Amino acid sequence: MLQTPSGGAGHGIAAADSGLMSIGTVLNVLRDEFPEVTISKIRFLESEGLIEPQRTPSGYRKFSPEDVERLGHVLRMQRDHYLPLKVIREYLDAMERGEAVPLPSVGRQRDGEPVLEPEGPTAVRIGRAELLAAAEIGDEELQEWQSYGLIAPLPDGAYDAETVTVAALVAELGRFGIEPRHLRVMKAAAEREAGLVDQVVAPLKRHRNPQTRALAETRSRELSGLTVKLHAALVRIALGVRQP
Repeated sequence: MLQTPSGGAGHGIAAADSGLMSIGTVLNVLRDEFPEVTISKIRFLESEGLIEPQRTPSGYRKFSPEDVERLGHVLRMQRDHYLPLKVIREYLDAMERGEAVPLPSVGRQRDGEPVLEPEGPTAVRIGRAELLAAAEIGDEELQEWQSYGLIAPLPDGAYDAETVTVAALVAELGRFGIEPRHLRVMKAAAEREAGLVDQVVAPLKRHRNPQTRALAETRSRELSGLTVKLHAALVRIALGVRQP
């Protein structure tokens, strides 16, 4: 069994039963520790070779408790150590082979003090083909969504891995008749919320101390989670929908 890099296994992961689980069940198990995980995220991690769930004859994914435990380690190493997926995969593969390997770091030492390189966490990036495969969409759909500003490539043509989640949600809303052009108002609202968070953390980002700048990333993540929860609650109230 793998040893988690930052403590014991997650609360929900420990509760997984001994049988194979559907992706929906895995999602519910992981959300105890990782509230923002999505089915698209799990599919993306599979496409990147982090997990290899079994498949039924009809093509449905079935996850073993070991798969769920490994997923928890991947998500925890991303969240707590800012490691890119390639590094995480190599580390966990070495652990499963029984090799005693130190936990990788995104930084190095300078005069005995840790220095972050680059300033802030290492971003996970994917190519266009990987995005299309992970989100299960076509090139035409991607071009349309980009024209509405819902998805945007980075300057080098790659995409932030979180774009997979955006693409999957846009596709899911489309099944209910909500077209991409209707979602521009949500994009504008998200940008305003991001601007508010950025005002709060901007002084930390400008600080000369690298640890303080690292704190800015942590604070941004915390505030983004709170704004997402607030936004969801306000939408439910506006619609008169009670959370199950």
